[in-house]
This record gives sequence, structure tokens and C-alpha cells, in this order.
Amino acid sequence: MIRGLLEGASAWAVPLLVAGIPLYALTRKVKVYPVFLEGAREGFRVGIRIIPPLVAVFVALGAFRASGALEALAALVAPVTGRLGVPASVLPMVLVRPLSGGAALGVVGEVLRSEGPESRAGYLVSVMAGSTETTFYVLAVYFGAVGVSRYRQALPAGLLADLAGFAASVLVVRALFG
Repeated sequence: MIRGLLEGASAWAVPLLVAGIPLYALTRKVKVYPVFLEGAREGFRVGIRIIPPLVAVFVALGAFRASGALEALAALVAPVTGRLGVPASVLPMVLVRPLSGGAALGVVGEVLRSEGPESRAGYLVSVMAGSTETTFYVLAVYFGAVGVSRYRQALPAGLLADLAGFAASVLVVRALFG
């Protein structure tokens, strides 16, 4: 009953939002198209401003992976994380996710191909991908786009939230899939 209700709601959520927002704007006498164009113009300006930090994040991540440092770090912590129920194939996800969503998605794909989507590692990387954030990417790109240069408190808070997301992922996967 509840599952059917949720499936019905999720099937209609996007169409209702896509149709509902312009209709609501029209009832408020907002000129939708000019406002949309102004938003697109501002989005383009933001896109131009975030290119340098975005390139920096991708270059740093590429160097980290290409140097073998990612695999070396994963191998170094594997004995400890193995006792906690985190397979070695999942460790690159823990290390890469705070840096780049694209790289993390690559790790997810790699684990799903090598170990299967219904393996413990497959469940774990999938839940981790949905439970954590790309902290350094957010700080570099989004904070940079709005001109925030001092994020002394945001970095530890973001990394702590990522750690909580990783730990919760392990606990949830263990509780749901054994």
C-alpha cells in the first residue's frame, strides 16, 4: 500500500514540478520567459567564474590517481577498514568522494563491474555515493562562485559530515544486507 503510494508520488513529482512552477509564476503575474533568461544569463556567468577552481580540482585529483598515491593510501588503511567490514575495493570511494563526484561515480562503476551490484561492496559504494558529498569540490566551485574565500569552519564540518555518511553507510548496509 505505502510502496504503491510512494511509487505513484515519485512518478508524478517531476511532471508536477515542471508544470507547476511556471503555472504558479503565471498566477503571480511573473513574466516567466524573461525571468528564465535572466537566470540562464546568471548561470552562464557563474559557469565562467567556476572554471579555474574546477580545473584545479580535476588536475589535482588526476595527479593523485595517476601517481598511484590513491591505491597506496587505500592499501595502507585496508587492514583497519577490513576489520570494520569495509572491503578493500570500497576504499577508493572513501578517499575520492570528498574530491570529485565524477571520480566517485567511476569507482562505483568499477566496483559494480568487478564485484557485482548485489555484492556487499556494490551495496556499500552505492549507499556511500548517495550519502556523502563532494566537499572539496563544493568548497572550490560553489564557494568560489559566490566569492566566499574563508571557509575555515566549512571544511571540517563538510569532512565530518562525509565521515558520518560513510559510517552510516556501513551500518545501514550491515543492517539491511547482513
